[in-house]
Amino acid sequence: MGFDQVRQRRLSDDIVEQLERMILEGTLRSGGRLPAERALAEQFGVSRPSLREAIQKLTAKGLLVSRQGGGNYVVDSIGSTFSDPLLHLLESSPEAQRDLLEFRHTLEASCAYYAAIRATDVDRLQLREAFDALQDCYSRAEEVSRAEEGAADANFHLAIAEASHNAVLLHTIRGLFDLLRRSVVTNIGGMYKQRAETRDMLIDQHRELYLAIIEGRADDAREVSSRHLLYVQEVLEEVRQQVKRTARAERRSRI
Repeated sequence: MGFDQVRQRRLSDDIVEQLERMILEGTLRSGGRLPAERALAEQFGVSRPSLREAIQKLTAKGLLVSRQGGGNYVVDSIGSTFSDPLLHLLESSPEAQRDLLEFRHTLEASCAYYAAIRATDVDRLQLREAFDALQDCYSRAEEVSRAEEGAADANFHLAIAEASHNAVLLHTIRGLFDLLRRSVVTNIGGMYKQRAETRDMLIDQHRELYLAIIEGRADDAREVSSRHLLYVQEVLEEVRQQVKRTARAERRSRI
């Protein structure tokens, strides 16, 4: 009977697994810089040659890249669900905006559900900080820019995805982050003009969603997330219909 030789595992393979896990769980973010070699080796309790070997292996896999001027980075493409040209096309299309909301409806309801079940104390703290930042934007309605409010809104929903502890959901939401932020910036002005109560409704919906997650009410969190996005869809559809009616009336007036 023949036996295959047992291959001795290298220390660098263990480091590779650890770094891959950190990329997958979102601890190391797309485009983010790794700590300096000396600091990272100390954190892992390994030698710098073993760490360098692991970095070389991850670079060969296309997960890391070394940049001129020093430093190792997680590649940007990990968090890019859509290319920049496609982002611009999606951003400028009303139909694509509707499609995004439908996609978010499915995706974010699941994120909220799992976040309510799985959030740790650290997640709840980060969620609180994101929620407070969003509330601060709402409280400064006359001062805050659309870009600032859009970023705060997107960050709040991203914090929920992180608290879900589902790597696929998290990386999908992260890949959509720029599109999500731009969508909010594009839409909020029209929504506020369409319905006077919209800002108050969004404040209440985000607060209700935050509390459901913090208090571990998973079914409620999913329901609130779904209701929130259905409301946004409803108001935006009203905005689109109003734009169409206005354009039709203007065409008639020119005849």
